[in-house]
Amino acid sequence: MSCCLSCCASLTCGLCTSVASGISQKSARIGYCFLFGASLIVSWIIREVGAPLLEKIPWIDSSGTHTKEWYQAQAVLRVSLGNFLFFGVLALIMIGVKDQNDTRDSWHHGGWTGKIVIWLLLIVLAFFIPDSVMLVYGFISKFGAGLFLLIQVLILLDCTHNWNDAWVEKDEQKWYIALLVVSLGCYIAAYAVSGILFIWFNPGGYDCGLNVFFLSMTMILCFVFAVVALHPKVNGSLLPASVISLYCAYVCYTGLSSEPRGYECNGLNKSRAVSTSTLVLGMLTTVLSVLYSALRAGSSTTFLSPPSSPKAGESKPLLEDAEEGKSKKEEKEARPVSYSYSFFHLIFALASMYSAMLLSGWTSSSENSDLIDVGWTSVWVRIGTEWVTAGLYLWTLLAPLLFPDREFA
Repeated sequence: MSCCLSCCASLTCGLCTSVASGISQKSARIGYCFLFGASLIVSWIIREVGAPLLEKIPWIDSSGTHTKEWYQAQAVLRVSLGNFLFFGVLALIMIGVKDQNDTRDSWHHGGWTGKIVIWLLLIVLAFFIPDSVMLVYGFISKFGAGLFLLIQVLILLDCTHNWNDAWVEKDEQKWYIALLVVSLGCYIAAYAVSGILFIWFNPGGYDCGLNVFFLSMTMILCFVFAVVALHPKVNGSLLPASVISLYCAYVCYTGLSSEPRGYECNGLNKSRAVSTSTLVLGMLTTVLSVLYSALRAGSSTTFLSPPSSPKAGESKPLLEDAEEGKSKKEEKEARPVSYSYSFFHLIFALASMYSAMLLSGWTSSSENSDLIDVGWTSVWVRIGTEWVTAGLYLWTLLAPLLFPDREFA
């Protein structure tokens, strides 16, 4: 029996190694996305079931006075720290990699068995770090998560502009009709969502002026986007304006749904189902942002064209020339990398911080053990993200008018 179990374990490990190797040969980005997704699952599981185990570790809570919610936040932060160290170290190592002749290119694409082991060790070692260190990391994570949200907004703006340009370049009537239909659909959805939110978060009999302000600002911004984008002096389009409007309405919803359960203006009463759906949407947005940033970076650099044929007048035999040419191609041909490895890993490192804040409610101790991403900190982070998104989008439209002598990509 023990022999059979040993053989099964060996075959399983071999299969995992083969799968990892196959993935890395096609795209290392898939393998790193898999590790990041696994860290999200591990964080969620440990948050739900790991608190009783952490209570027994003396260096995590020497006073023994912390609550269950505090232990849940600690579990999430420690998994995040291990993940952050893994991708952060890779980001530092990969600084300056410009071509595939660099030895670090093979480090980025290969060695997956070793990487998985190191990743697991870092997550485990994070649970042996004293509480005082984790307090500092939790504080820094707020800024790292905020930076990731800013990058997420920039990615969204880049995506919408490229989407619009791709359809306009086709220069066909059906694509113009598609642009109009999608734009109107997004605007109708944005205002419909805002109207529903007025019903949910402005119940009768209560003074919900703050919620009304948030929702009114969202609707005003949606209108301003369209007016500015369609102005004859602005090189804008209705599609990006409509997509950004819908995104702002979504962010406003996530912000209002993060209001505390006891707040009378939260018409959803912040049930566990609402909390889970908000978390899933947030995680999905995070993963999509990371994936798109990697793919977008990959499209920014093209490979060099194949080497030209030998010059006329060379007297080396054809076979000898082919053999030496093969080695010279490997030695001298410096094919540039298709994306920035360092930036790629930095995105994952910041996303690790953001996922920790999302699971812990942007604080070191969640306000409610059964709810995720709840509290006024979460509310203001979301609303702030919406306003920053609006400001950046308007800047992309108005900057060429304000600074006509400068070139904007």
